[in-house]
Amino acid sequence: MTAYEPTGAQDAAAAGHDLAYDAVVLAGGVARRLGGVDKPGVRVGGRPLLDRVLAACADARSTVVVAEPRPTARAVTWAREDPPGGGPLAALGAGLRHTTAEQVVVLSADLPFLDERTVRRLLAALGTSGADGALLTDADGRDQPLVAAYRAPVLRRELAALTRENDGLTGLPLRRLTGALGLTRVPDPVASFDCDTWDDIATARARIREHGHVLDEWISAVKDELGLDLDVDTKLLLDLARDAAHGVARPAAPLTTFLVGYAAAQARGGQGGPEAVAEASRKAAALALRWAEEAAQADAAPDATPDTSPDAG
Repeated sequence: MTAYEPTGAQDAAAAGHDLAYDAVVLAGGVARRLGGVDKPGVRVGGRPLLDRVLAACADARSTVVVAEPRPTARAVTWAREDPPGGGPLAALGAGLRHTTAEQVVVLSADLPFLDERTVRRLLAALGTSGADGALLTDADGRDQPLVAAYRAPVLRRELAALTRENDGLTGLPLRRLTGALGLTRVPDPVASFDCDTWDDIATARARIREHGHVLDEWISAVKDELGLDLDVDTKLLLDLARDAAHGVARPAAPLTTFLVGYAAAQARGGQGGPEAVAEASRKAAALALRWAEEAAQADAAPDATPDTSPDAG
């Protein structure tokens, strides 16, 4: 897979979009090509696929998951199409009933590489294009309508029309909806990668263990597992661990970073955040450097032990 890197202008637009949006995640499919396994619960990088997608839309005003309820890393609203298994349009209609924002992000639950930045880019593209929706395209240029941001009133209007024309939405393909919309497209072969087969799952699991991804993946997994909503300067902590290991002793690295985390948690009456982590890290790093300087001075100094032999003097 080749990563798609947005331009600076796209990043700037994504950073400035209106974050007032709702999210609808479709997680109730049968997953026949996976042998009927509960695909949203399959773990990639130690986290269920569904939780990975929920993390990508964590700043949504509300998030609706269309599926049978299950434990998730963050609280969501559960919905179900009637009858269950009625297809993506029926599921989308069921989820949309629980949303109120003017913009809605619609996602499938099998996107291992989706992240918050991609969601923001979709919303930015929707806001600047004037289109009815903004969707990702995959490595082959194919539309991915379940990795998209839409104008909610337009979706409701078109779904209502399809319901009248077909006496419901059950069994209707997504193209019956998207074919009536004006869409803008955002190429992203990585974030659009979905897991339909066990080979896809294996590919995703291998990719996140590549050198350039594994640390970020591990930090994200640990934060989810511990229920932490905290962004920290990873480089700062790594620099601290290096200084402690080199300036004091190798075991000092994990112990020092643990103590920094504990101190940050105790800061400001238990309300410490990224700033508290950075402050504690700077203090500990300065101490480690002082230890290293003293050790270097001691190694360079001549033997200062007094000579008490009988011949002295």
